[in-house]
Amino acid sequence: MLTLLDQLDKGTLWRSPGGIHPPEVKFLSNATPIGQLPLASTYLVPVPQVGENCTLAVKVGDSVLKGTPLTQGTSIWHLPVHAPTSGTIVAIEPRASNHASALPVNTCVIAADGKDTWCELVQNQLDDLSHQQIVDKVRSAGIAGMGGAAFPTHIKLNPVSEIDLVIINGVECEPYISADDRLMREYSQDILAGIGIIHRLLTPKRIVIAIEDNKPEAAKAMQAAVSQCGLPAGSIRVTIIPTKYPSGGEKQLIQIITGREVPSGAIPAKLGIVVHNVGTAYAIHQAVTQGKPLIERVVTVTGKNVGKPGNYWLPIGTPVDHVLAATEFTPEHDQKVIIGGPMMGHALANIQVPILKGTNCILVPSSQEIGSTPEEKACIRCGECATACPALLLPQQLFWHAKAEEYDKAASYNLKDCIECGCCSYVCPSDIPLVEYYRIAKSALKQAADEKQQAERAKQRFDARLARLEEEKLAREAKAKEASERRQASMTGTDKNAVAEAMARIAAKKAAAQAVTGESITEESSVTTTDTTEIPKGKAAVAAAIARAKAKKAAQANADGTDTNGAETDSAKTDNAVNVDANDSISATVAIAQEAPLSQKDKVAAAIARAKAKKAAQQTDTALLEPTVTADSTSELSAADDKKAKVAAAVARAKAKKAAQQAEAAASDTEVSNTEVSVNDVSVSDVNDAEAIKKAKVAAAVARAKAKKTAQQAEVNTESDLIQTATPAVDSTANVQADVNDDTDTATTDVNDAEAIKKAKVAAAVARAKAKKIAAASAESKTESEIESVDEIQTEANVASPSIAATLEAATTGAETVLPSVESAAEPIETAPLSSDELKKARIAATIAKAKAKKAALAQEANASSDSSVTND
Repeated sequence: MLTLLDQLDKGTLWRSPGGIHPPEVKFLSNATPIGQLPLASTYLVPVPQVGENCTLAVKVGDSVLKGTPLTQGTSIWHLPVHAPTSGTIVAIEPRASNHASALPVNTCVIAADGKDTWCELVQNQLDDLSHQQIVDKVRSAGIAGMGGAAFPTHIKLNPVSEIDLVIINGVECEPYISADDRLMREYSQDILAGIGIIHRLLTPKRIVIAIEDNKPEAAKAMQAAVSQCGLPAGSIRVTIIPTKYPSGGEKQLIQIITGREVPSGAIPAKLGIVVHNVGTAYAIHQAVTQGKPLIERVVTVTGKNVGKPGNYWLPIGTPVDHVLAATEFTPEHDQKVIIGGPMMGHALANIQVPILKGTNCILVPSSQEIGSTPEEKACIRCGECATACPALLLPQQLFWHAKAEEYDKAASYNLKDCIECGCCSYVCPSDIPLVEYYRIAKSALKQAADEKQQAERAKQRFDARLARLEEEKLAREAKAKEASERRQASMTGTDKNAVAEAMARIAAKKAAAQAVTGESITEESSVTTTDTTEIPKGKAAVAAAIARAKAKKAAQANADGTDTNGAETDSAKTDNAVNVDANDSISATVAIAQEAPLSQKDKVAAAIARAKAKKAAQQTDTALLEPTVTADSTSELSAADDKKAKVAAAVARAKAKKAAQQAEAAASDTEVSNTEVSVNDVSVSDVNDAEAIKKAKVAAAVARAKAKKTAQQAEVNTESDLIQTATPAVDSTANVQADVNDDTDTATTDVNDAEAIKKAKVAAAVARAKAKKIAAASAESKTESEIESVDEIQTEANVASPSIAATLEAATTGAETVLPSVESAAEPIETAPLSSDELKKARIAATIAKAKAKKAALAQEANASSDSSVTND
């Protein structure tokens, strides 16, 4: 069985998949020798051209010679660029790039002096140079692949694996390009000299020079040069391959010569193969033996709209418009200028762009050669693109995903293996520019990869910073520890005793503080908490406020032995304190209800507070009602009674607001609104006094407004001040109000007989008469309408109770005792039959009358009891 080397020696070839045979038009440019064009006045040298992370070695205003390096860098991918001619750096600024996008790139603008003077060149003998020196010279010369890819040549000359085969690519498969053809014809000896340098560096077993059979003159010239070169016999040979596009591609040429396929994502060096272009071999010889950097190359200028088509030595950085002008370019309407061949090239948007190291052709075709761009049509899924693809890809799938911007899916179909040869676009019957879609997708994937790499670098920098900060922290701690140990070692016995004493004092203070805090917490818990296992959030602050109020009240009680009248006993002080505690609990409960909706724990705490307040009120009521009630308790109110009435009104307001808060937490807005008493619901048919009607309306309006709101903060503060400064009569009045609420809760709502309605009307008249007397005796700032509105609010809260009949029955019973004294003063009352609405209004009026009458009677009883106590003293 023949080995690969034996097959190479026999000239065995393999077929490559896909490919096309476009018409060749090489005759336009390959008939004449390589020429020279006049120097341009200005040269545009992009920096960098290959690689990144370079720095400029010149500045604006510097004079440069031909071959002077313009950039320098340390990256392995960096290739320096050199001045193409002598002149002056007039600008370093962004200029349009030699790319289909024409995006601006940083460019050195050199104004040529016309002398074209070389810088000092160092010539060397090949035998005097080591391998590394040769590679360094190739790199410093800025040599890149001359076939169009512009890959750094010094990397290929220093592979990490052993190389068995070197292929010199002289195929040049593009239909119009003939630069390599003419170079092999005219400079075959220099190319072989460069191949000899490559052989010395890589020491391959075989070197194959591949040339298409459409270049017979070039093949003869290279065969003659091989026979004269000093390489070992049989180590190098010229192989003629069939003409087919794109047989000049690196992977396609390897498959044709060796029959081996380069795996996806791999490079030929992993197979032990390296491919170099004939132009690259020529540039290696120029750089190593003569010291010339890569500042010029052979470029094919062709097309029917060029007056002098041919191949020319063009300095790197020569503007394209200068080249076209020097070759007698005659543009047409919508003329295209294509860099590269018609298959893999791209049209320029701006011809004021430079020649680059990878530029091998400038094509200016006529309209008959290339025609107009056809309109893109829908894909018909014919599969011709897949048949023509030399990389065995699925162009249809790539197109769909690229068009839908699903670039990740396109990458999964090996998009990166596409060599952008254009075979798929050439055979597509729908005239879809498939290669353009692939290029866009590749650019998007490259951008995403760059962003991901930048993010990874940023993460690495962040992690490194965290590690550095941690190391610095540990170093500081270690340094502090060492300093502390040194200080302790240098301390005397006296210093150690002083430190121990200071530590003991600190520990004693901490223990005392903890003991005080524990006692305070124990006292507060015994006063303000119950058996519940957990106090809701916010209750702790309320409990602390109650504890502070108790302590302050106790201190005031100890300081003041008796009140200003000398009538307050120790029992009265205790009752007053209890009442203040109850009011504090009520205020705290209201404040919590205003802060946020009541939870289950909040409702429990509020119920506890109400129970405590009720218990304290009952105790105070028992102590104050011990004296016998006198028979004249229904007489007119004195000045002291007026003061007590005002205090009672304040208590009523506070309780009404508390009831409103509880009603909002226990029932919905609909249930609360059903309990409101409107002005229209109050029957005024039994009252002929216009002033009484007006006051009833005002009282009802005030009651509705106050019931809907949850007590304004300013009013709560004012009423709390009144409650705290009130006499012990406040307790009795508040307890009377609580009793009224309790009685109202046990009543029923059904009154049907006419006699009860009549008595209810009489009771209402009695209540208004008593209210007028109280208002007439008042000397303070509260007005009659305010007091009545407070009474209405309290009565409306009682009406919300589900039982009214019992209260109404009690009210009518009490009204019978005062009926004879009132009938003479009241207006005649109509006794006509009432409707159901009027009956309901009568019930409400009866309840109001009952509450007012009972409150006034008990207030007078409390007054009489107080007077009796003073008399006994």
